[in-house]
Order: sequence, then C-alpha cells, then structure tokens
Amino acid sequence: MAQLRNKQVILKDYVSGFPKESDMNIVDSTITLKLPQGSNDVLLKNLYLSCDPFMRNLMNKPQGPPNPLSYTPQSVIAGFGVSKVLESGDPNYKECDLVWGFSKWEEYSLVPSTQILFKIEHTDVPLSYYTGILGMPGLTAYAGFFELGSPKKGENVFVSAASGAVGQLVGQFAKLTGCYVVGSAGSKDKVNLLKNKFGFDGGFNYKEEPDLNAALKRHFPEGIDIYFENVGGKTLDAVLPNMRVHGRIPACGMISQYNLTQPEGVTNLAHVVYKRIRMEGFNTADFYHLYPKFLDFILPHIREGKIVYVEDIVEGLENGPAALIGLYGGRNVGKQVVVVAHE
Repeated sequence: MAQLRNKQVILKDYVSGFPKESDMNIVDSTITLKLPQGSNDVLLKNLYLSCDPFMRNLMNKPQGPPNPLSYTPQSVIAGFGVSKVLESGDPNYKECDLVWGFSKWEEYSLVPSTQILFKIEHTDVPLSYYTGILGMPGLTAYAGFFELGSPKKGENVFVSAASGAVGQLVGQFAKLTGCYVVGSAGSKDKVNLLKNKFGFDGGFNYKEEPDLNAALKRHFPEGIDIYFENVGGKTLDAVLPNMRVHGRIPACGMISQYNLTQPEGVTNLAHVVYKRIRMEGFNTADFYHLYPKFLDFILPHIREGKIVYVEDIVEGLENGPAALIGLYGGRNVGKQVVVVAHE
C-alpha cells in the first residue's frame, strides 16, 4: 500500500507572549491514503487553510478546564480549512465531496467526520471563500451583527479591525441595513480600503491617533449604537464613553490582548450601567444552525457584486507559519488564506 509524503506544521512548545515563526516547524511525515478497516473517519486532501486570530489562544499552556481544540507540543496545529474527500467511512460524505470544517495544517488528514462542518454545495464562487466570507468569519459577522447587534436603519456602527476577515463584512452588512458605519484599521492603505472598496462612511488609522476618544467623537458626535468588538483593550475603553443609551456591543474577539502576558485593564466599564449597554460575547459554533439561512442571504449579494471580499493569499504550507504570525502584527490585508493544494 502506497505511502505518501505528508508535509505538516508542528507546534514546538507552548507559547508565551508574542508568537514567532520559530515556534513552529515544517516536517515531512508519511500517510497511507487508505482508511483503516471499519473506520468511520474521513480521509481528506487539504486545499485551503484559514489563518484566524483565535488560533493564538490554542498555543497557550492550558489554565483551568482544557479546551478540546488546544494544541499540544510536538503535534500538528489545526484550524478551519477547505478540503476534498478522498475516502469516507461516514455515509454523509463520499469521494470527491468538497467540505469545510476543522482540519490539521498538513497536506492530508485523517479526521473524525464530526470535525467536518458543512459540505460545499455552491462552487460558482472561489473555493477559498469557504475559509472566509462563506465560512467561519462570514457566519461570525452575520450572527454577531444581526443576531446580537440587532441593527436598525439609521443607527451608528463602529467596527474595529475593520479591514480583517470579519470586520470588512460587518461594515458592508451595516451599509446594506442603512446604517452609518466607521471602521478603525492599522494603516493608511487599510483605511482607504474601508472607504473605497467596502463602502464605509469613514475610517481612521488607530496607530496615528494620539487620542482614541477624540477620534471617536470626531466620527460619532452623536455617539455609537453598535460597536462590533474585535480588538479590546484601549479601543474598548475609548468606545464605552461614546456609546449611546441602549447601545449593543457584540464581542467577537480581542486581538490586542492575545499576546500580552498581563492583559490591559478597562477603566470605563461603568458606562455599561449608565447607558444600559448590552455587551455579549459569542462563539460562532452557537450559530451553525443559521448557516443555510446565512448562505441564502449572502450568495446573491456576492454574485451581484453587492458585497466584495478581499483575500490575502499565500501559496504553500511552508509559508503558513509566517502568514499566521503576520496576523498579530497586521501584516495581512484582508482575509489571510494559505493554499496547500489546488483542487
């Protein structure tokens, strides 16, 4: 039975502080492309891998109850990806099906079928979209904004990390709803992208703003109804005094805090009380049941060019660690994708 080379990305050890490319190794393993007798697992050829900020948290040494997704030293890292089924012991999947779900960072994977989230039915759009706009980030933006944000026409929306995989969609959803939307990003080019590509009403480079509170007052003289939270820390602290009464804060991520050994404090939390703000964290997995409804909503907009999506694509698994680490310094422009193989 033939054995094939299987390139893999291995985490050397638990990470503390800012991750580095050298925290990961590229190794060559081997795999037999044949399911074990009686197995109900699925054998996958990985095509596209998604670089997502939450992956940083999986590199930490577990404190308290373990996260079942956490990485262990000297093992293959994992994340969301698009794959092709080579062989399946699960009757729900057959050879040549395209799927997206949770997969290891390697060329071929043998996974429990429970790690596959959805079969890909619509292939008239780029397959890589299922790592982003049609995958976890897209559903995150949709559920966070519409289910938790409860937007109404004419409301004021602020999005942090606004040019990223989730933020660029939240802004466009806000515009489709008839809201006024401003985003923050980490470079002049990204701010231009917000205004010229994604249709935001305004944007600012938070790195060039000596006073975030003043920047928010400039863009939102009447206050903010919905803050889509992606970064935490100083930005959240500046947003709270600028929220309007009964404002909503869907808390999606806090990327500014992931690499700190001592998280930053937030001093303005009393505004949550004064203004009756609803701030709610969420996990996309809570909303997988909405995926068919989400596709019905977003696919026509993509096909008609009413929603655009920017990807930052790197070729080759060996370039995966640099792409992943780049997220935490804002090196990517748009959704960061690693191409392992073309179908």
